[in-house]
Amino acid sequence: MGQRLTQIATRTGDDGTTGLGDGTRVAKDHLRVQAMGDVDELNSNLGVLLAEPLPDDVRELLVVIQHELFNLGGELSIPGFQLLKDEAVLRLDEALAQHNATLPKLQEFILPAGTRSAALAHVCRTVARRAERAVVALNHAEPLRDPPRQYLNRLSDLLFVLARVLNRANLDGRGGDDVYWKSEKLARGT
Repeated sequence: MGQRLTQIATRTGDDGTTGLGDGTRVAKDHLRVQAMGDVDELNSNLGVLLAEPLPDDVRELLVVIQHELFNLGGELSIPGFQLLKDEAVLRLDEALAQHNATLPKLQEFILPAGTRSAALAHVCRTVARRAERAVVALNHAEPLRDPPRQYLNRLSDLLFVLARVLNRANLDGRGGDDVYWKSEKLARGT
């Protein structure tokens, strides 16, 4: 990996560029930097979610995901480098199947709402989708391995499921059900 930071304020970015892990400098609005930033923002939002009361199994899973996202950010910061393991995608698939099996089937659209932890999981989900779009855009310009894109795609699905799990966890005394969208068209039966 690249050199570890010993000084945070280097002033080398004052010209609108930033250094990648391999030492090259690119514009701060470069597709690679945008993807790195979205992954970092996702990881930060997961940190906020982890500050909430959570079921132990969800907490443990999210901590693993934070480490894997840091690996993904490291991989994105060094063109051609591989840090995110292929097994990470499989781990998300397994967690998705496990948690989804505990939930009732959806009959209606749900809103990104409910308990605070569920709402935060929905925020993480939307940031994961943005990070996925950024990785897809980068891949069009500079071909990447498949696992980074697949990981973000599975993670956004998992975060949707975890939001539903957290709405039912009742750790904050407000748990219950999903918040369903009330369509005027559906209410009229048309």
